[in-house]
Amino acid sequence: MSFVSPLFLWYFMPTVLVAVLVCPRSWRNGIVAVASLLFYVIGAGPYIFLLLLCMAVNFFAGPALEPSPWDLRGTRRRRILIGVVTLDVLVLVIWKYAGFATQQIAAVSHWFGGDLDVANIVVPIGISFYTFHHISYVVDIYRGERRALRNPVAFAAYIAMFPQLVAGPIVRYREIADQLPQQRSHRLDDIAAGFPRFALGLCKKSIVADSLSPMVEACFATPPDQMTFATAWLGAIGYTLQLFFDFSGYSDMAIGLGRMLGFRLPENFARPYSSVTITEFWRRWHMSLSRWFRDYVYIPLGGNRSGAGRTYRNLCIVFVLTGFWHGAQWTFLIWGCYHGALLVIERRFNLAETPAGPVARIARRALTLLLVVFGWVFFRSADLGHALAMIGHMLLPDFGGLGDVVESALTNQRLLILIAALAVFFLPAHPVTGPLLESSRSRGATALRVGVMTVGLVYAAILVATGTFSPFLYYQF
Repeated sequence: MSFVSPLFLWYFMPTVLVAVLVCPRSWRNGIVAVASLLFYVIGAGPYIFLLLLCMAVNFFAGPALEPSPWDLRGTRRRRILIGVVTLDVLVLVIWKYAGFATQQIAAVSHWFGGDLDVANIVVPIGISFYTFHHISYVVDIYRGERRALRNPVAFAAYIAMFPQLVAGPIVRYREIADQLPQQRSHRLDDIAAGFPRFALGLCKKSIVADSLSPMVEACFATPPDQMTFATAWLGAIGYTLQLFFDFSGYSDMAIGLGRMLGFRLPENFARPYSSVTITEFWRRWHMSLSRWFRDYVYIPLGGNRSGAGRTYRNLCIVFVLTGFWHGAQWTFLIWGCYHGALLVIERRFNLAETPAGPVARIARRALTLLLVVFGWVFFRSADLGHALAMIGHMLLPDFGGLGDVVESALTNQRLLILIAALAVFFLPAHPVTGPLLESSRSRGATALRVGVMTVGLVYAAILVATGTFSPFLYYQF
């Protein structure tokens, strides 16, 4: 069930909000847990049993992972942690990567005359996100940063919370543990603060991202022998904008929904296309994922504490994992390696710091954006050959123009939205729109809030009612 579907907007969300608003405060976690599991059943069907199994294992392991004076060396706790994390990772590997692995084995076997079958496994929605939530839960308890939950309802409310269940933001246990006790007194204030944020995300998704989708699809569906310089650049820039408005729109909706339910979810975007370095880009893009890998992979590997060589190694490991986390395709791996290499280069040549002068900042910002756009071509392309062909056309100008299919997809309305969306490339790094809209009481924020809640929300609702919405791009991850 998508956040931009009539079923969710007209029925599911209002019902949950009314229940949380009128029922006793002590019912909140129970309402959220039941609603979230129902939400997942509607979207994933029988895969709810896989989610429940993983939840049960991690919940019962939690108390055993707490530091104990009777286990001075921590051997027992360490073994339990390794076992639980191994199970979590194994579930993710089997359901998300087994098909890819057997496909590669079958391809190698074919070279030697073999004929092996490929495992066709449907990837359950949200499996990457709830796996990371489980790992965060057990690791934070093992480190003694938070106590384990004894209430299964509160645990289910954290793991399965429907605003962030299928596409984030990734909420580390330490970030939400103190919010799970049901001490919520200003429910109307929370709804008043969260709903404009939700409306902003709905406008980003339905008005901008979904409008650009047919044009982007037409560009990337163009065969390499018919690709032109204009088609390649239109597709690359269009996808750069579509992905940002789609994913940041989802994050705004999730954070707004969480706020209406009484939870403060972490920010996920902070004007990433205003970054002047790739290092800064990863501090602003999908921030919850970057923080997760930093805390649970990069720092445990040694971070930057053991010299330049190991720092580069750790960065490469993190971004190989980041690429594969997004999907079992070579294009995602190449995209991850590409960004890992850029980060290593910035560190090696001391380019990670923000330039001092305005001219240097503008030049570095343009270069960073250009590098990000090229990276998104790998991310979006169906295979590596198509990505390289498209990048080749981007680097070799010609006068071929747009093909008939792309021209028909580039309507006047989509062209206008594309031009308007390009403004995100030129906006300053601060303030970030989402938090400003949610919390600021300045005149500018009030005007933006009124515009989103009137013109934007009405137009977005019309688009949803007419069935012009599409699934969020990050649902596939």
